[in-house]
Amino acid sequence: MFVRDYMTKHPVMVEPTMTILEAQGIMAEAKIRHLPIVESGKRLVGLVTRERLRIPPAELSSLNVWEITRFLSNLRVQDVMVKQKDILTIDPDATIEEAAQVMARHKIGCLPVLEAGIVVGIITEQDMLVHLSQLLGGGVSGVRATVRVPDKIGEFAKITAAMAARNWGIYASGGLPTPKRPGFWDIVIKVRHVSAEDLVAVLESIEGQEIIDVRKA
Repeated sequence: MFVRDYMTKHPVMVEPTMTILEAQGIMAEAKIRHLPIVESGKRLVGLVTRERLRIPPAELSSLNVWEITRFLSNLRVQDVMVKQKDILTIDPDATIEEAAQVMARHKIGCLPVLEAGIVVGIITEQDMLVHLSQLLGGGVSGVRATVRVPDKIGEFAKITAAMAARNWGIYASGGLPTPKRPGFWDIVIKVRHVSAEDLVAVLESIEGQEIIDVRKA
């Protein structure tokens, strides 16, 4: 799972001389929150977000409506954008988890995707949420179970073996360390074409594991 597979390809891009009013209109029409700013050859020079386009009220409080209109019409994207040197970017061949870690560590909502300095895409927190939903089988009906297992080799194999013994397939799965309980992992699986009762019965037969939650989803 790589950035190139989940990024928005050929994102909307504008030049730094565009007015912020035009940029606001483009972002509203395209329903986007991040706008790469490029010069010739699609080379990244800046980034604009919705927050960057908000003008502090204090700057407008002393102006009348005509002065405000003139002030806003004179402002260019280059006046408010994040400069290229301050933008975090990522390579299209980076993994999804690498992108997620960078965004979480720096508390940012997107990463322009560059190849040889050229903007080839953008990956956002929204893309990450879509990917997480797909990873756990979101949007496909089945039975979702959360199982708490000891952090030992072979615990997930017990689950897959139990499913295989009944010719059941795991449609989606994921796992992470149990919050506030060192030494355990919570594994989520989604199984299709089975009843919740049958899945519970099979999971309860696995020694040393605890069912935390089972639901149709």
